[in-house]
Amino acid sequence: MRVWVDVTASAHVLVFRPLIELLRRRGDEVEVTAREYAQTLQLLELHGIEAEVIGRHGGRSRLGKARSLVSRLRALRRWARGREFDVALAHGSHELTMTAHRLGIPSSTTFDYEFAWLQHQLGCRAATRVVVPDSIPPDRLARYGAEPPKLLQYPGLKEEYYLADFEPDHHVLEPWPIDPSRVLVVLRPPPDVSLYHRHSNPLFPQTLEHLGRSEDVQAFVLPRTEEQREYVRGLALPSVILPDGAVDAQSLIALSDLVVSAGGTMNREAAALGVPVYTTYGGRLGGVDEELIREGRLKPLTDPRAIELHKRDGSESTRVRRDPAEMLRLLLSALDA
Repeated sequence: MRVWVDVTASAHVLVFRPLIELLRRRGDEVEVTAREYAQTLQLLELHGIEAEVIGRHGGRSRLGKARSLVSRLRALRRWARGREFDVALAHGSHELTMTAHRLGIPSSTTFDYEFAWLQHQLGCRAATRVVVPDSIPPDRLARYGAEPPKLLQYPGLKEEYYLADFEPDHHVLEPWPIDPSRVLVVLRPPPDVSLYHRHSNPLFPQTLEHLGRSEDVQAFVLPRTEEQREYVRGLALPSVILPDGAVDAQSLIALSDLVVSAGGTMNREAAALGVPVYTTYGGRLGGVDEELIREGRLKPLTDPRAIELHKRDGSESTRVRRDPAEMLRLLLSALDA
């Protein structure tokens, strides 16, 4: 088959890495397009995935997002027309499903946060298949036109599939002077350029300030954008470590004692790897996070002083590994529709 994959954010690189490997191993041709946003292009290079760069993120404003959407749709249509793709796959890229629908290409989209209203109204309605975790109540997806047989659900977390073959690189910490006696905390700022996270949440800056001044902590901050990087750098917090570019975040998480994240993917990566994790997310919690909280695998944070800081020996960790071939099977079911 000829398969088109569109990658529009950093986390999507990780989702598709094992799926692309599976497709190519069985003899399929895979072409990848990517949007310039955050560390997406750096991560593609890090994982050895070649991609055609088409478009960039529209920024904070609705007008900027709309202009970027229109421009990228045109560019993707020009690029994909005549390439004779059999199927197109995306993680939340409504540009891919809309373009594929226009060109008559079966498509599948997957995501694990159901309240990105505009994105899903566009993406799900255009898609042939919508593949999501079974922890998301199906009635929350019906508003997007995603009902069986279009809707398919899988058990567990997407991170348990793409991290199935993952083992941490213990050399990842070598570039920095890490004191092994201090608690290593990995922090991820909020997705403050996303439409579904428009209101300022003071909790993460408070948490960063609290941990960044603690003598017992080394706080490894992984910003999403250069603007966030400059903000953190400007605080000059003594216990903060700030990398200059994309790093092996999964190894950092696996080797850390604790994760505090305002986003979704890093929370779930920590849960999948059995690392204690707090969420400072200020938006409406989705079904996946609701279930993780019920299971005690994710802790909601309301006060930085409530964070339990202690070294982790790994004995309490429980990893869950799932077969990415099952995820690929569900996505490729668009061919059967």
